[in-house]
Amino acid sequence: MNANCRGCGAPLNLMLCDLGMSPLANSYVSVERAAASDPAYPLRVRVCRECMLVQADEAVDAADIFAADYAYHSSFSESWLEHCRKFAAMAIARFGLDDTTQVMEVASNDGYLLQYFQQAGIPVIGVEPAAEVAAIAESRGVPTRVAFFSKRLANELANEGVQPKLICSANVLAHVPDINDFVAGVARLLGQSSTYTVEFPHVLNLIEQTQFDTIYHEHYSYLSLLAVQRIFERNGMRVFDVEELPTHGGSLRVYGCVAGSNFPESPAVARVRERERGANLDKPAGYENFQPEIERVRTELLTFLQQAKQAGATVAAYGAAAKGNTLLNYCSVSTNFIAYCVDRNPAKQNKLLPGSRIPVYNVDRMLADPPDYVLILPWNIRDEVIGQLAALRGRSRFVTAIPRLQVQD
Repeated sequence: MNANCRGCGAPLNLMLCDLGMSPLANSYVSVERAAASDPAYPLRVRVCRECMLVQADEAVDAADIFAADYAYHSSFSESWLEHCRKFAAMAIARFGLDDTTQVMEVASNDGYLLQYFQQAGIPVIGVEPAAEVAAIAESRGVPTRVAFFSKRLANELANEGVQPKLICSANVLAHVPDINDFVAGVARLLGQSSTYTVEFPHVLNLIEQTQFDTIYHEHYSYLSLLAVQRIFERNGMRVFDVEELPTHGGSLRVYGCVAGSNFPESPAVARVRERERGANLDKPAGYENFQPEIERVRTELLTFLQQAKQAGATVAAYGAAAKGNTLLNYCSVSTNFIAYCVDRNPAKQNKLLPGSRIPVYNVDRMLADPPDYVLILPWNIRDEVIGQLAALRGRSRFVTAIPRLQVQD
């Protein structure tokens, strides 16, 4: 386990949850490797009593997770792309971005966000450690540096003349083991009139809605506004605005600047901070009794799957999502209950889910042979999925397990 908090260095002695041993959530298995077992690692999350940073034990090196064949591609969710298009339009208007300014995204994946700034004639640069998805971004004309972001890289970029008016990152701050080094790198590149926007799933929703399936090894931190403010302040930055978003089951978009900037602080900062304090996220009491709720979700899902099997009903899964792999592996679900999974991402098709070894196919497989039940693993885009599978209405029923088991026609 980590002996000390990766945020402030205090001893870690408060457990949020223990999900046992689990394979890497995005390490999909090729058919050629089917006979080999999946390496599994402890999946535990602890809370720092001093700075309230919620963090996973650092069981796996980041370089082993975000490898060249990292399978997550951001462009396969239509609702996420629409979210990004709206963000780009808002940012261009709010921060006065034009062809004389520059936008940088950290963890730019396949260019899913920067494409919208580029279409508006704004110079962009991406930083992405996974070579395969970075190559896709480059093929779309999005300049991308293949590297892990750090203060050292920020110094290199600054020396090369990179001076972004806006630095943005979505669902990446939680993915970095050295969170102080990452934020210090952002601060290095920010000018007095520059802005950093960062989106992350809100740990308040994780706890209140039992979203434990968002826990996996590549998520090193589970963030609150309270914790992020402390990390920013530790590295010469401050928060001046925050938005609550519906994405990923409930996220925050935090706006940061260097400590000396004159951006006025929005009333939303105090409002979200007080909401977190109302849920006791500023003290250990807010993180207790989470494990029993996780066990309840497992019991509900297994009871449903067992009853479906006894009734001779078929169950297939939609979405080879990392969160689904956490759920399936914690619940010990495999092909004993789920016949197959479908996904729109070709990088995941014709492979096996890690741990459960459920085969993944193109969505056409489900449309051609509808199961009695479709277990939607990425529950955060449930409505989008049901819309995509409209042809199955009246033939299949749709199931989600988080926060409680729900079955709908």
